[in-house]
Amino acid sequence: MRTYFSAALSAVLLVLLAVLVPLSALSAWVDLEIDDTDRYVAAVAPLASDPDVQNTVADLITDEAMKQIDVGPLQDTVRDFLHQAVQSFTTTDAFQAAWNAANRTAHEAVTAALDGQSGESVTIDLAPVTERVKQNLVDNGVPFADRIPVQHTDIRIITADRADQLRQSFRWLRAAGVWPAIGTLVLALLAVALAWVRGGPGRRGSVLAALAATAVAGAGFAAGALVLRGALALARNRLLAEVPGSETDAAAAVYDALTGSLRTTVWIVFGTGLALAVCAVAARIRAQRVLPVPAGK
Repeated sequence: MRTYFSAALSAVLLVLLAVLVPLSALSAWVDLEIDDTDRYVAAVAPLASDPDVQNTVADLITDEAMKQIDVGPLQDTVRDFLHQAVQSFTTTDAFQAAWNAANRTAHEAVTAALDGQSGESVTIDLAPVTERVKQNLVDNGVPFADRIPVQHTDIRIITADRADQLRQSFRWLRAAGVWPAIGTLVLALLAVALAWVRGGPGRRGSVLAALAATAVAGAGFAAGALVLRGALALARNRLLAEVPGSETDAAAAVYDALTGSLRTTVWIVFGTGLALAVCAVAARIRAQRVLPVPAGK
């Protein structure tokens, strides 16, 4: 009977951890990074030097400007010149500052969109960046720069339909905070403690049962990490498939920047869980050899 109990406990623990680890990591990520303006800005700040983001910004600003400019047969020449000027600005410290300011403002809009009403897509508004670009180009005497319109020009990160699907999950993750992560650790410790108590007569039985439960817990953490990694890859593919082609590279860069800490968490949890499982199995094998068998066995 005790053997069946241990097997059932191991199976339940493995499944629970494989489910709870991804949920715990996601809720902690929302609480510690997505909901925190400084961490959010720090995550996306390096994107100011990302070529895909720079190209997308230059394309969007130039396209909007050319709607206000009509120079006949010189249209393409002027567009190339203006695009080059904007592209050059994206490599400056001023652009980095403008990008950070835009994302600090955008953070409110992003969290509001994920926590708001249906029908709202999640975007980064480039208007603050456009304003800095325009002022810089005007100050440097770039022709037609004064015609660049400062208006809402967005990089779409999540479409309205997909955002509608994510909102309920986002609200739950936001409310849960770091508690699922704490609960997951407590569950693993309780499982090991229960295995110790139910391990049978003598110290040997308790030690072997606790080590077996520890190995299962480690395997559960490793499995949960792999589930999370798969979920991140699947979500990335689905989200980017719905973004306009001209914005896909920039959206991919933003997605990767924002989920960078999650991917790091995946490999830390996977490595820790795997190491814990291997060490527990090795310790159990050794314990079976050195611990005395209770009398009557």
